[in-house]
Amino acid sequence: MTTPSALERPTGVPFARRLAARLVLPPALALSFLPPRRIRAVLHLTCRGATPATAAQAQNARDAMCAVSLRCAGPKGCLPRSLGAALLCRLGGSWPTWCTGVRVVPPFTAHAWIEADGRPVDEGVPDDYFTRLITVAVASRSGR
Repeated sequence: MTTPSALERPTGVPFARRLAARLVLPPALALSFLPPRRIRAVLHLTCRGATPATAAQAQNARDAMCAVSLRCAGPKGCLPRSLGAALLCRLGGSWPTWCTGVRVVPPFTAHAWIEADGRPVDEGVPDDYFTRLITVAVASRSGR
């Protein structure tokens, strides 16, 4: 038996922002099929010259991705959602910290998210809920 559920998609995202999100969605989906080291390499090149994204910029980008894509809004859409939000921020000249990692409590679950000001953006969990395995930040050179 399945439990009915509805995805909550953000409302009030301006048309121009939704259009930009639709523009970055195909590259984000394509990137999500690459191995982690390739994703990291592409994102390192992409974030060059950007300024760190504010929490508001990162939240707006995440909302826009969820507004235009059911895949991104869904519970298993973390990778394309985080990639798309990072790319959308980059269109505006900023860059959030893009992260992948795992939950710190069982069961094991991999996850991808964006951060701004050192905090996960709209993940609904405490800041230390995930352990970062790969990060791509504006000032980062090593990629951790």
